[in-house]
Amino acid sequence: MQSQTKSIRVFAPATVANLSCGFDVLGCCLDTVGDEMVISITSEPGVRITKIEGADLPLETRKNVAGVAVEALLEAYESEVGIEIEIYKNIKAGSGIGSSAASSAGAVWAVNHLLDNPFSPQKLVEFAMEGEKLASGNAHADNVAPALLGGFTLVRSYAPLDVIKLHTPEDLVMTVIHPQIEVKTSDARSVIKQKVTLQQAIHQWGNVGGLISGLFTENYDLIGRSLEDVIIEPMRSILIPEFKNVKKAAMDKGALGCGISGSGPSIFALSKGMETAKLVATAIREVYSKTGLDFDIHISKINSKGIKIIE
Repeated sequence: MQSQTKSIRVFAPATVANLSCGFDVLGCCLDTVGDEMVISITSEPGVRITKIEGADLPLETRKNVAGVAVEALLEAYESEVGIEIEIYKNIKAGSGIGSSAASSAGAVWAVNHLLDNPFSPQKLVEFAMEGEKLASGNAHADNVAPALLGGFTLVRSYAPLDVIKLHTPEDLVMTVIHPQIEVKTSDARSVIKQKVTLQQAIHQWGNVGGLISGLFTENYDLIGRSLEDVIIEPMRSILIPEFKNVKKAAMDKGALGCGISGSGPSIFALSKGMETAKLVATAIREVYSKTGLDFDIHISKINSKGIKIIE
């Protein structure tokens, strides 16, 4: 049975994936930056994207991440429904803060709401992953999961999919710098070696466990010690101008940890408290002001709710 509400506007938040040690399995949801989407039920069956503002993206359903994600949902719904989608992009494509995930997750969440929530959040993650597959060639969930569930999330398994929402300490604040260059997810994946040493794997497993433990116990020192990536960051960081200097500047100002957001080029720094996060923002702004590159800086608390309706 469908809700009497035929149209809703939602906020689809940006996300930070990987969180240094958790490649393809860890992510968190931001609060101050995201897209807006208007999703409507119509009498004509099928999925149509009627408007996109803020980005040059395809209106053709099968070429748009929101379109393919909603089609996956409707196929599972097994009833003819008409859906129209408007997308107002505030997250730039290729930014590394979950642009495609926001569209995919926002669309399936809104459609599910309009249909009176027939699917669980975990099923919505599966549908949204189809959008990620279109965007990058890989159906990863580390961005769409936190967008849909809010806070920090762990993808414990992909086969079968098992997503766990983690505890979010209230004092954690993200500072994200987005250099105005594009690093495509597919390109960023191409530089990654397909094999790692046992020593590297053990080191990384320890950090993932430490980070999750630190979140649940609100042990900020442990969180900081665990935000270390010995596998992916050494290869991907060469694609991002001034990465090492940004990281040093952030850590010198008291950040708990600093790393590549998703596939880059954005760089995140996680801090305890807004005051430290603002000091970090000033420090990394000074680094990038010398490069001649345009950039944006976002300061955001962790969004524990995820996608929400805009009244």
